[in-house]
Amino acid sequence: MKIKPMIASLIIVLSFAGLFNPFGAEAKEKIVYVVPVTETVEKGLLAFLERAVKEAEEADADAIIFDIHTPGGAVDAAGGIGKLLTGTKIKTVAFVNKEALSAGAYISLNTDEIYMVPGSTMGAAAIIDQQGNTAGKKAESYWNAAMKAAAVESGRDPIYAQAMADESIDLPELGAGKGKLLTLTADQALDVGYSEGTVKNMDGLLEKLGYEDAEVRNVNETFAEKVARFLTNPVVIPILLTIGSLGLIIELYSPGFGLPGFAGLTALLLFFYGHLVAGLAGFETIILFVLGIGLILLEFFVPGGIAGIIGFGAIITSFFLATDDVMHMGISLLIAFAASVLFSILMIKVFGKRMKFFKRIILTDSTSTEKGYVSNKNRLELIGVEGVTLTPLRPSGTILIEDERIDAVSEGGFIPKDTKVRVVKTEGSRIVVRDVSSH
Repeated sequence: MKIKPMIASLIIVLSFAGLFNPFGAEAKEKIVYVVPVTETVEKGLLAFLERAVKEAEEADADAIIFDIHTPGGAVDAAGGIGKLLTGTKIKTVAFVNKEALSAGAYISLNTDEIYMVPGSTMGAAAIIDQQGNTAGKKAESYWNAAMKAAAVESGRDPIYAQAMADESIDLPELGAGKGKLLTLTADQALDVGYSEGTVKNMDGLLEKLGYEDAEVRNVNETFAEKVARFLTNPVVIPILLTIGSLGLIIELYSPGFGLPGFAGLTALLLFFYGHLVAGLAGFETIILFVLGIGLILLEFFVPGGIAGIIGFGAIITSFFLATDDVMHMGISLLIAFAASVLFSILMIKVFGKRMKFFKRIILTDSTSTEKGYVSNKNRLELIGVEGVTLTPLRPSGTILIEDERIDAVSEGGFIPKDTKVRVVKTEGSRIVVRDVSSH
């Protein structure tokens, strides 16, 4: 009689045990995100990586592998990427899949682990300016400190990171020093502790990390992100600004609105589009730019110069608001301005005289009286005719010639009422008279 209660109690106990039994629950599947870091490092890449890391964090991923193959790029973009990688709680791994030079080396040093494929290289991280020359002392000092800090943060000997950015550090056993920056091969990086291992491919890396059975999610750039990366390239920005300013300048000398104006506006819109997608500019910068264009157009109808000055200032301000690198934007604007002025001079003074194409798009005709262009009928028959002033001329007023009232202006100063005058010049509706009462 007591067996049934005992069986029921046993079933209840086993049921609760099943709820808390770790072996009864399915183990969580590991998730690994693979994110490419390719081509030039610029602000568009930073925006893409921010999206990728956010997706990985929302998916509670176990690791993010950055597939790196880049010759380097903008220092400010690399700095932002470094902060992004060190700020996430997810394990980060740099997979140097061929080369991680300059900014690419800095990005790699900001990850938790580094792995390289045979024949790959990492280093040569000197900071370079727009002309391809080594930057100034101040910029070099900042970059050297950043490389050192990245190595220290990841627990690596900072001397090698410094040698990547400073050619004065002598490491002859690694081929650095005496004017040469340090570039580590896969074997050298492993020997000095700048790599956790050398693997043949991504599958080998996943196996090395213990993620061979993990769900691998590849994050690829969208078309808009690819376009934004191209448009925010440090080399492309001054080109866009040059085309934009030159196109608008040519349009001012052209009848109607044609190809130069369209090309100029398109280049400037592409500039703002790239910075908008990259997260560098907001719609307020575009509104400010459009407002500036509007004020400049208003200047053609409202004389005084104030609207034009404010409009020009609004346009320049919109460019600076669209970037967080004021120095680079200033240099880009100077390049665009200089190139536009130079090309305009060459086009008008040189090509404009020799090439029919430029003669078609540039308005060279002037509307002068000698060529027969007048806004009103030219009263040439009045020249030499005398009359009397009906009102004082201060210098404009009304005169009477043979019972015809005519608006006129004095040749010189004030002419009183009822004074005898003679017409000396006519230009359309403008009748110029001279006081002949004293002659």
